[in-house]
Amino acid sequence: MAAWLRNNEYARWILAVVRIWVGVQWTEAAVEKVGSPVWTGAQAGVAVSRFLQHALALTGGPHPSVQGWYGAFIRDVALPHAKVFSYLVSYGELLVGIGLVLGCLTTAAAVAGAVMNLCYLLAGTTSTNPILLVLEMIIAFAGFNAAYVGMDHWVIPYLRRRLGRGAGPQAGGPAAGTRRHKLTA
Repeated sequence: MAAWLRNNEYARWILAVVRIWVGVQWTEAAVEKVGSPVWTGAQAGVAVSRFLQHALALTGGPHPSVQGWYGAFIRDVALPHAKVFSYLVSYGELLVGIGLVLGCLTTAAAVAGAVMNLCYLLAGTTSTNPILLVLEMIIAFAGFNAAYVGMDHWVIPYLRRRLGRGAGPQAGGPAAGTRRHKLTA
């Protein structure tokens, strides 16, 4: 199964459809937030504070929906910085959506989306989060094959060439003892 996901041409096209669908879900969620005054406008932080307060309320009882350690994170880190988290969530969702729809830095976008879905699940919400989390994990596991039908077909080889230069033979850079170019002003 792993080889099929990572190398098969049919899997490549199936993954592209799944990737785009997941990206559209993120983009739609982000568009609602980016244009909203309680997410990114004059009252930024209000909506995320309400969400976080609700999550804190779910930390009580014998079988809490939100674990105590995550409640402590919400109380001590997220709520005091609700305005920052409001922008991070809004624009993070937008970047994940765009990255997945276009197939640009796909693995990074899928991992970032999975982290956000996990955070939402830890905060006691379900909705489409479990489905998106599983699909993002599949996309990330498939690697370059999930992004082959997209901008990564050109972006990843370019980045590998650019970032590999000067990194040594292990990273595809010049071998030891070869001439390196000097930067001149």
